[in-house]
Amino acid sequence: VIAGFLYAILILVVFHPVVDLIDNFNLTYKYAPLIIISLHLALGIFSFTLDTLGTALEMAAVEKVEEQLASLHIAKRSAPSEEPAYLLDIDLSRPAQSENSRFVAVSCSSKSIRVYNRETLQFLREYSSHPGILSGVRFAHACDSAMLSACSDGTVKCWDVRSATQKPVQVFSGYPSNVFISFDISCSDLIVCAGTEKVEQDTFLVFWDARGITDCASSAKEPLGVYSESHNDDITKICFHPVEPNLVVSGSTDGLVNVFDINKDNEDDALISTCNSDSSVSFVGWSGKDYKQVYCLTHDEGFCWWDTAQLDTEEPITLLRVLDVRDSLCAENQSLHYLVGGWYHEKAEKLFLVGGTSTGNIHLISCGTDGLGLVGTLCGGHSATVRSFCWDPADESLLTGGEDAQLLLWKPGAVERSLTKKASLKIASSVHKRVRVHDSSLKTRKK
Repeated sequence: VIAGFLYAILILVVFHPVVDLIDNFNLTYKYAPLIIISLHLALGIFSFTLDTLGTALEMAAVEKVEEQLASLHIAKRSAPSEEPAYLLDIDLSRPAQSENSRFVAVSCSSKSIRVYNRETLQFLREYSSHPGILSGVRFAHACDSAMLSACSDGTVKCWDVRSATQKPVQVFSGYPSNVFISFDISCSDLIVCAGTEKVEQDTFLVFWDARGITDCASSAKEPLGVYSESHNDDITKICFHPVEPNLVVSGSTDGLVNVFDINKDNEDDALISTCNSDSSVSFVGWSGKDYKQVYCLTHDEGFCWWDTAQLDTEEPITLLRVLDVRDSLCAENQSLHYLVGGWYHEKAEKLFLVGGTSTGNIHLISCGTDGLGLVGTLCGGHSATVRSFCWDPADESLLTGGEDAQLLLWKPGAVERSLTKKASLKIASSVHKRVRVHDSSLKTRKK
């Protein structure tokens, strides 16, 4: 209302000197009615043309991005490791003063973290002093050398990737019974949150104050507090909002996807929304303009997508629900065996999913409210199931890791110098023992 009032005053100020001339023209000129009607029609047509042009430009931008994704080819391939292991999670450092990422961190099924050079995929160092199973790696947002990892021993550790020492610079300790299987750090680097396995009847989201993680403090940090009432089974995934550090979404094998505002005083007030996927959640993320949407993947290859901006309206919040993406997506005679995760492409303003086959082919899938569509298939890279990926918006490239122990960098139109493809490494992984069958009795009451 205030903006409209000020806009009206601006119009009056601009047209005030010629108001008398316009009135005189309307009253005395015989063709004035025809000119006024023609002017209104012209403005209407012009407005419609601009709207159509804007839609066409948006579609062209999406098509260009999809063409780039379909043209991804292998640019770099990491050297074979002496101890092959599944590559379970990948993250890129985000230097504040540079557009190029310097480090790549990979968590492995061998309970170690490997660090590579981002441009060459040259192996730099390895951190292997983990007593338990790793549940991911994350770089701090403001410091490209600070890397965090969560472990099933109930700790989250911070490492300085510039140093080869096996001692972490900071340790975030949980409670004695905690077994962490998911974690994330807020976009402001102020809060670390980890999710636990269900032990007896307890499941926790544990929070720590992450300030000072780069100060090389050696003492262990105790939790700020926990959320214990919103999930009743393993918390498999946690993801902070990309731009709002107080918002975090969590997914669980109980089927729930919960959005919290951690600025609130207690868990009940912090719980903004609860969405039910009706299946065990394997992945959660944010999407949409201003990241007002959340989505999840499930262990039985389902997909759910919600718009949290509609929570206070009469409009439905569910944008799309696919019970089994394998059945709904025709991959040009190439079957889809599994889903890995997803990412939101800001330039195209579109959500994409990553899936694949047991032989190593990677399917890139576009998401729309009208359904899913295959964008392209990346072949000739991996020889076994792909377990992890990381999208780099700086140069529109994709990093992938799999059960063949290979780390690959894909770029649009790239040509790999060495085209040798490693044979599949059928190595045993303790991760398989951690997959739990979804129990339909744990489906929630909330919608």
